Amino acid sequence: MDQNDARAPETTPVKRDEGMKSLGKLVRVLDCFTTYDRTLSLAEISDRTGFPRSTTHRLMASLRDVGFLDQDRHRDAYRLGLKLFELGNMALSNLDIHREAYPIVDALDRMTDHVVTLAIFDGYRAVVIRRTESGSDPASGVNRIENAPAHCTSVGKAALAFQPDEVVDRLVESGLPKYTDTTITDGDRLREELRVIRERGYSLDEGEHRPGLRCVGAPIRNQNGKVFAGLSVSGPNWRLTEADVEELAKVVVYHADQISRSLGYTGA
Repeated sequence: MDQNDARAPETTPVKRDEGMKSLGKLVRVLDCFTTYDRTLSLAEISDRTGFPRSTTHRLMASLRDVGFLDQDRHRDAYRLGLKLFELGNMALSNLDIHREAYPIVDALDRMTDHVVTLAIFDGYRAVVIRRTESGSDPASGVNRIENAPAHCTSVGKAALAFQPDEVVDRLVESGLPKYTDTTITDGDRLREELRVIRERGYSLDEGEHRPGLRCVGAPIRNQNGKVFAGLSVSGPNWRLTEADVEELAKVVVYHADQISRSLGYTGA
């Protein structure tokens, strides 16, 4: 038998495109789930994705078969599967920033006695990868944040302020959801806020995502100087007062810079 005959058939461009489209549909199904929408029905996912129910059912069955979705035995309800948790933990443990930032985050926690959050910017949101518990107020809801919106959290705005204009434009075009009365929902106002953040070097969240919560954030750079993450401290506004912000910002910026340098950044 000729060796060439034993080769696997090459994938054609058309088949590759079809495979990518299918993968994109699977990801859209998974993206329907949030911290607040932990369980969804077939109809709800169909509505959110815009896919026909037959297509949605087929996609969800595929995700369930590989462990990415779990289905409640007693009703039409789905939730993210443990396989995703396993893969997420593996990805987290392989991140340089998670390893390098750990002692610095804990030092900031001990120094301030406030909740400290470390998050990576994914192009739309701030994905929280480390959070401390010190100083947390049950009413603040800080510990429920997993994917923090970039336009109304200090850790998100700290990273967003240093992104290219096209990234900010894309975020604005996707919509700026209102969470509280102080959330910035206008694109021009957000761009002005980001300009101020770049000038002073730190970001503020004045109850824009959670009422009564004040947060101070600073950007984190990789070895090439690109801002890709943020660090913040948070607390109820009666505990983290306006008078505290200026001095606390210096502390947050310093620790964010320490993380950047631990990742190889050598700039000013």
